[in-house]
Amino acid sequence: MERYQGKKVVIIGGTSGMGLATAKMLLGGGARVLVTGRSQAGLEWAQKELGEGALVVSSDARSLTDIDALVAQVKTEFDTIDLLFVNAGFSIPTPLDSVTEAIYDEMFNLNSKGPFFAVQKLAPLMNRGGAVVLTTSVANVKGLPGQATYGAAKAALRSFARTLAAELVTREIRVNAVSPGPIDTPILDKVFPDKNVAAQVREKMIGMIPMRRFGTSEEIAKAVLFLAFDATFTTGAELPVDGGWSQL
Repeated sequence: MERYQGKKVVIIGGTSGMGLATAKMLLGGGARVLVTGRSQAGLEWAQKELGEGALVVSSDARSLTDIDALVAQVKTEFDTIDLLFVNAGFSIPTPLDSVTEAIYDEMFNLNSKGPFFAVQKLAPLMNRGGAVVLTTSVANVKGLPGQATYGAAKAALRSFARTLAAELVTREIRVNAVSPGPIDTPILDKVFPDKNVAAQVREKMIGMIPMRRFGTSEEIAKAVLFLAFDATFTTGAELPVDGGWSQL
């Protein structure tokens, strides 16, 4: 039998990078997978990459209305789920004196508010023994210049992992977080569209990482699946996957 045969999974933020890599591993192991994203191009790309066996759904992770619609669709398609991977997130690097209220709200809406309500609204569909995995960030423990609001929003999400784990433990649902460091995904180029700037940022970050390289989306996916299906006596924890940056 395939490793994830019969498992039903929702990945919020699954049309590229870490979410897409996780979806591919799950589908390869026999799971049924629904991924969400916002951009039409991203949705079309993900459908092409994942094939017709995956459900690719347009949903804004910041919108409670969209989350409600997603819950209804998940119930129709899957009835219940075994894993919720809340992966949507984005950083807008901004120095202190340039942070606006709009940037502040955007960082918290996407990186903490949306994930909190996604768990709240999808938890009733989760099977006993199921798992929630949240994507935090090395920025929640490192004082990274320009990342004040992003780091704080991810720190809030780290706190949610503990509290939600405590609230859901009586239902035998585990809640954990995976904390990526610099990962080789399209996000860096999106944040820094100037290729020279992106290359300089990459070189500087590699110099800070003890393992002297970026991680891969597949390495994050393996950590997510470990927390979801193998770490059966672990809840409320955060697993750093950052080349030792937060630890050494």
